[in-house]
Amino acid sequence: MLPHVWGLLAHPQREWKQIHSERETLTHLYARHVFALAAIPVICSYIGTTQVGWGLGGDRTIVLGLLDAFYAGIVFYLVILASVFVVGSVIHWMAKRYSSHPSRRACVVFAGYVATPMFLSGIVALYPLIWLCLLAGTIGLCYTAYLLYLGIPAFLGISSEEGFIVSSTTLAVGVLVLEALLSMTVLLWGYGELILLSLFNF
Repeated sequence: MLPHVWGLLAHPQREWKQIHSERETLTHLYARHVFALAAIPVICSYIGTTQVGWGLGGDRTIVLGLLDAFYAGIVFYLVILASVFVVGSVIHWMAKRYSSHPSRRACVVFAGYVATPMFLSGIVALYPLIWLCLLAGTIGLCYTAYLLYLGIPAFLGISSEEGFIVSSTTLAVGVLVLEALLSMTVLLWGYGELILLSLFNF
């Protein structure tokens, strides 16, 4: 279970070659890697928002009920799983113009492993302050970018020169996905209950 996490953090160049040699299927990727890692930000957010409370760093915090947080967690988890496939599909679409023509399977597998630092950064949601989550997300995104630039030639077989465009575009899409997930996190885990109450009262 999760055999490549440490390798991607400690020696990513060698680990990309190892992952590439395994010819992993999407089912295997999700079952062995994505399902477990995507649960980290969800479980941590659930604990943080029900036990600590979501805050902006001031005295006021918003604590969700167990059931509200559970429903928010399900939605959040499904969105994360779908995001991996979306980013992989974007990589596949961008890579079509190059000679190597990696398959959609390979691109989604690549996206699943590239997202590893982002998944791990979700640990900070145990203490859900917005500035702390943004800091952790930024650090995770920077290391994700590093994995992306290393992995494009090593895993997808696209040259470094050609891969620069793919990497930059994928990173831009990844930033948009991250922003969407952070926005959804704030809305679902922090202010979802207040929004529903305000709509109901209106």
